[in-house]
Amino acid sequence: MNIWEVTLAFVVVVLMLVSLLSNVLVLICFLYSADIRKQVPGLFILNLTLCNLLMTVSSMPLTLAGIIYERQPGGDEVCHVVGFLETFLTTNSMLSMAALSIDRWIAVVFPLSYHSKMRYRDAALILSYTWLHSVSFPIVAASLSWVGFHHLYASCTLYNKRPEERTQFVIFTGVFHTLSFLLSLVVLCFTYLKVLKVARFHCKRIDVITMQTLVLLVDIHPSVRERCLEEQKRRRQRATKKISTFIGTFILCFAPYVITRLIELSSVVPISSHWGIISKCLAYSKVVSDPFVYSLLRHQYKKTWKDIINRILKRSSINSSALASEPPNRNILQLNE
Repeated sequence: MNIWEVTLAFVVVVLMLVSLLSNVLVLICFLYSADIRKQVPGLFILNLTLCNLLMTVSSMPLTLAGIIYERQPGGDEVCHVVGFLETFLTTNSMLSMAALSIDRWIAVVFPLSYHSKMRYRDAALILSYTWLHSVSFPIVAASLSWVGFHHLYASCTLYNKRPEERTQFVIFTGVFHTLSFLLSLVVLCFTYLKVLKVARFHCKRIDVITMQTLVLLVDIHPSVRERCLEEQKRRRQRATKKISTFIGTFILCFAPYVITRLIELSSVVPISSHWGIISKCLAYSKVVSDPFVYSLLRHQYKKTWKDIINRILKRSSINSSALASEPPNRNILQLNE
């Protein structure tokens, strides 16, 4: 192994460890907090988290082995199963992000009718569609033997070894990425830009009220006035930063891999194996970023973790105090005996 392969293997190991830890933390929060489980977006986040965990324990280890040994790890059957899962889980996670954006759009743009438009039954129907949509492509690919080990990405994924079926495979791959990556990106952009528009409108209304209040309060201290103006600025930037993060991470992580796969089919531009693995690692990095973007950095999840930590510390302090009081009792019993 050269320095490039060692570096890429190290990156995959780091991604696996961080992804496993962060997604398990999200799962613990979901199981611990009844408030999170009651909310409709919790179903989408749970589905996304399970997809990320399965991707971490199935596809990423085989990619690591492919980088180290520079050949297909395991037998053909194992590779076919992992390739099937990789295609299914990637599509399912993309559609889950689109479902989360639709939920936010309805909650912000139609707040009064949100509970009637987005119920548990509606969320279950959306998830059923994402599963049917996601599983259809790997079923077709597996039936046509278009799943295998691809040396360019050092992973088990969509791959056609028969030149006579190249045209059919190109059409299939184009349709697959159009109805997974492109469809999800369009939904994300449409919904979150609508949310941003509403957020900016409300920020303007709040700014007008704040400025009118500051004008009326003539005797207000300059430091208080300065803090109000700074809060106005932060309020305007907060929604933009969040939405930029949602859309930006999706594009940054998935676009290089999707574009590389489409360029590869054209056979016009030669693609380096190092870049192929790097683009695959970028796609894996979405599995790492999702828990932070959609869950762990939110106030509700932070509060849940504080409750869990406080509960653990309280138990440990009670146990330690109990243990500290045990030795004297034991000594007394021994003396009495």
